[in-house]
Amino acid sequence: MIVALIAACEIGFWVLLAAGLACRYLLRMPRTGLALLLCEPLLEVVLLVVTALDLRYGAEPNWTHGLAALYIGYTVGHGHRTVKWLDGHAAHRLAGAPRPAGPPRYGMARARHETKVWLGTLTGAAVATVLLQLAIWYVGDPGRTTSLEDWRFTAWRVAGIHGLVALAYWIWPKKAPAGGSGNRPAEVEERARR
Repeated sequence: MIVALIAACEIGFWVLLAAGLACRYLLRMPRTGLALLLCEPLLEVVLLVVTALDLRYGAEPNWTHGLAALYIGYTVGHGHRTVKWLDGHAAHRLAGAPRPAGPPRYGMARARHETKVWLGTLTGAAVATVLLQLAIWYVGDPGRTTSLEDWRFTAWRVAGIHGLVALAYWIWPKKAPAGGSGNRPAEVEERARR
């Protein structure tokens, strides 16, 4: 049941996002679009409540409960950035706004960008850890919560691997091609000037 709810929340995320952006830019109803976009966190609240109720009514804590915590953590850590990125592209495609700048491609600017993305993963791991610890305390039986404890390590393992990738950009920054214009290709710079 929890896996189906996670899938429903993911589908609901994209449906609300598409509906919100369509209202904002196609139907010219920015307030309605904003209201739909602000409903996104309600999906995670529903998932959290259903997961807690599932545990309360005697469900054996298992990988589905851990996955629900990781999903909520990921959404907290990366959801806002995802919505902002898609909103910028929708504004460009549907409302004639300037093309949003992509991430830097080279040097220390790219390293800073990767570090910001990693901070989202770190936030997600912290949120998942808090939720998992609360679930462990809620269940109150160390013999039944081993799988939840394993998911805490999974969250931090993912954050650690992502951190190593971000660190690699600082240690070995990618160099711009000779004759290039740094972090933005000439055609992108030309479009941005228009």
